[in-house]
Amino acid sequence: MEFVTVFVIAVSLAMDAFAVSVATGTTYKNISLWHAVRMALFFGVFQGVMPVFGHLLGGGFLVKIAVFGHWVAFLLLCGIGLKMIHDARKHEREEHPDPAGLWVLVCLSVATSIDAFAVGVTLSLVTAYVYATVVLIGVVTFVLSLAGCKAGQKVGHIFENKVEIAAGLVLIGIGLKILLGYLFF
Repeated sequence: MEFVTVFVIAVSLAMDAFAVSVATGTTYKNISLWHAVRMALFFGVFQGVMPVFGHLLGGGFLVKIAVFGHWVAFLLLCGIGLKMIHDARKHEREEHPDPAGLWVLVCLSVATSIDAFAVGVTLSLVTAYVYATVVLIGVVTFVLSLAGCKAGQKVGHIFENKVEIAAGLVLIGIGLKILLGYLFF
């Protein structure tokens, strides 16, 4: 029963990273396997490490970061989403930021793993195997992110620029979900 609970937590935490991976795959049709693996690795590592930080730092730090953490995630995801929409509307399609570039990956990884930090604070209440749990969270996130990126790449060419606009809107929607979730729930 404990494994099922932990697995559900891992899949739930991976959903934002999965959605971002699908959006990236649809936007960057020529993304290489290396780029997809690198993105999935960043997402998996951040999703696995953030609960450790939350667990080690405890509730006192959560209170401090809870004041602005949702705003950071919201601003990062909205900024990247707006950039994607802007790029989709450009007529010159030759300049694209590297989807596996360090700055892009760090921003997306932080934005999608802030909730994992909060989960880490209470992780010891769910399981006695905290470190095995964070490894599972990282692995599940890696697998789902890689699959999402490749799936997005397969269907992205069908709708061309419309998919890039939709992907940007998805990122903005995830940012809004995070912000509204912290403000109202």
